[in-house]
Amino acid sequence: MSRAWLQAAAGIEGLDIVGLADLDQERAKGRAAEFELSHAVTAADLSSLLVTTQPDVLFDVVVPSARHKVVAEALAAGCHVLSEKPMANSMEEAHDLVKRAATAGRIHAVVQNRRYLSAIRRIARLVASGAIGDITSVHADFFVAPHFGGFREEMDHVLLLDMAIHTFDAMRCMTGLSPTKVHCREWDPKSSWFRQGSSALACFDLPNGALFTYRGSWAAEGIRTSWEGAWRIVGTKGSLAWDGHDDIRAEVPGERTELLAPLTSVAVPASEPGDKVGGHQGVLTDFIAAIRSGSEPETVGHENIRSLAMVFGAIESAGRGRTIELVI
Repeated sequence: MSRAWLQAAAGIEGLDIVGLADLDQERAKGRAAEFELSHAVTAADLSSLLVTTQPDVLFDVVVPSARHKVVAEALAAGCHVLSEKPMANSMEEAHDLVKRAATAGRIHAVVQNRRYLSAIRRIARLVASGAIGDITSVHADFFVAPHFGGFREEMDHVLLLDMAIHTFDAMRCMTGLSPTKVHCREWDPKSSWFRQGSSALACFDLPNGALFTYRGSWAAEGIRTSWEGAWRIVGTKGSLAWDGHDDIRAEVPGERTELLAPLTSVAVPASEPGDKVGGHQGVLTDFIAAIRSGSEPETVGHENIRSLAMVFGAIESAGRGRTIELVI
């Protein structure tokens, strides 16, 4: 992922990459060479790099189990931090990082790059307009079969912890709703190449009485969805469907004269100049702009922890076999 981050960082004016750290220093040197960062210091540990370069910002692209240590050390050194998702490896660690960021007076934000897709911004605007009425249910399907190799195939709860966080956060962005409860099942089909948790079903209670359902698998070969999933949002006046690519449709019923009412298409709002878009580029741009202006980015930790609570609530529910209340 560091490649995607460095590609995005290259498009931000005035942002200078001064160092790269990796447990395998040769990898850091290789990445520096790839991006022609001949002036950047490379190191095998974060501590020495922080002392040598004294950066304003740390980009945290480590595996989840290392996140708390890396972020805590960077905040203590006076850095603002932008982390890969998930925000932390547990809710306890997430709460601790929120407190540490507040104490340090620094920003700790999370890369939730799906929020920065044009389609998600357009859908959020349509939902907020009331065109399909009040939300009564939201449904997301995710079926992709990647063979990553590496740490993901050895992770616990790999789908929920490493991928579903994107879908959960996108739901919150599009609807403005954060769930209160969850009931989840997690399993691995016999064809799975993941050690644990490649597939899951989850049903979340939303605060307005609606439900959000998630069906997902990283071990379902064939007829794959988009990486953004396939969506249906049902409201009191009509429905919206998004294929996760470019097809967004919304319809409302006309006057009923027979069994099924005729349907009328609703125009989906176009992108606007002020929309925060651009995927990874959008996240990094928003983060750096917030630092420079003294504001907060959209994915700051004390807000993004609500999406993380959905993940760990689902994991707890799957383990306990019962509904779990989500407490922030």
